[in-house]
Amino acid sequence: MVSRRVIYIATSNMHKVEEIRSILRECGYNVEPIDAPKLELQGDLQKVALYAATVAYSVTGKPVIVEDAGLFIKALNGFPGPYSAYVYKTIGIDGILKLMHGIKDRRAYFYSVIALAHSSGVTLFEGKCNGSIVNEPRGSKGFGFDPIFMPEGSTKTFAEMEIEEKNIYSHRAQAARALCRWLEENCGI
Repeated sequence: MVSRRVIYIATSNMHKVEEIRSILRECGYNVEPIDAPKLELQGDLQKVALYAATVAYSVTGKPVIVEDAGLFIKALNGFPGPYSAYVYKTIGIDGILKLMHGIKDRRAYFYSVIALAHSSGVTLFEGKCNGSIVNEPRGSKGFGFDPIFMPEGSTKTFAEMEIEEKNIYSHRAQAARALCRWLEENCGI
């Protein structure tokens, strides 16, 4: 059995952990959640991830990743964007669908930033998944806005996909693959 290196993730969202874990396994890492200060930050995804990872590393002293993501809807001028978690908690999927009622242009994208804080600093990795907002929720897998987002090239929403299929398209998987490449090129952390 191959011994895996561990990389820690500062999150309590086990869906994120599982999605990122399935990608980092490919490059020999096991992803483990770690207790770090809970920061309720909103705004620019890169700045939020950078700051949160820096704080998590300063508290834990271990290489740690933080992932932040948002859903950007073209017809809503990029809303909810970096405020996706708050919008999900307040108006939810039904609220977004009400805002989209009667709108023909349903293009949207998910954008993810993973910040890796380590002894040499913080490195950022990004991923973007283009798609569209469907007319009604479909599927019971995933989390957040997954039931209303269908990636380009698929007829399923993220919530209708198993993790392995979602990771073919997903913004988070793209960012995690970029992290894998960096880890391989830099002989780990």
